[in-house]
Amino acid sequence: MANSTPAITDDERDAPGAPRPRDAIATRQLLLDAARRRFALDGYGSTTVRDIAADAGVNVALINRYFDSKEGLFEACLSHVAKEFDRPSAMTLEQVVESVVENVASSVADEQPYQLLLLLRSSGDQRADQIRLDTIRSFAERIAAGVGGSSSDSADEELLLRAQLAVAMALGIALLRVTGGGIPPLSAVPADVLAVPLRGAFSALLTRRG
Repeated sequence: MANSTPAITDDERDAPGAPRPRDAIATRQLLLDAARRRFALDGYGSTTVRDIAADAGVNVALINRYFDSKEGLFEACLSHVAKEFDRPSAMTLEQVVESVVENVASSVADEQPYQLLLLLRSSGDQRADQIRLDTIRSFAERIAAGVGGSSSDSADEELLLRAQLAVAMALGIALLRVTGGGIPPLSAVPADVLAVPLRGAFSALLTRRG
């Protein structure tokens, strides 16, 4: 799997200028952070490995060393996002709403808006795109389960639809807040101010009818 931390071989450890194991972990994280922002803002096709390496301040050859390829790096970024959204489903409606609002209303200087935006970016790589779609699907299913539904129960199809609409709304908000400098006032409003209308909108959307 491209998202697992590769072992440092003896040859790598002894090579001139090779990073020490601790430095390798830090370098890998720098590449992941830089790649998430680049992929989210510029899209997969427009992003080059040189862009990512320059943003991270490391040699471009390290992308192949730690992630095998650009596709592998994109997959690793998506896997990280999937883990971030892997919240317990045993939550009340209020807890579910707060979790969604927290991700959407975060400052544009934080990581969450870029993680949401990354879920909109197709790579053309079948495996990476499947991870992206699976992450969106499972995120909606956990929201539905958290507010009293079950994705496997046909009776809860409407609730799952509402959860998917909530995810779509979250992704759209992230898109308008981040890309192209964002659209004010949405892109500039403080998180605590934005959270108020979002809380009402998500609560109304996810409240179970009947």
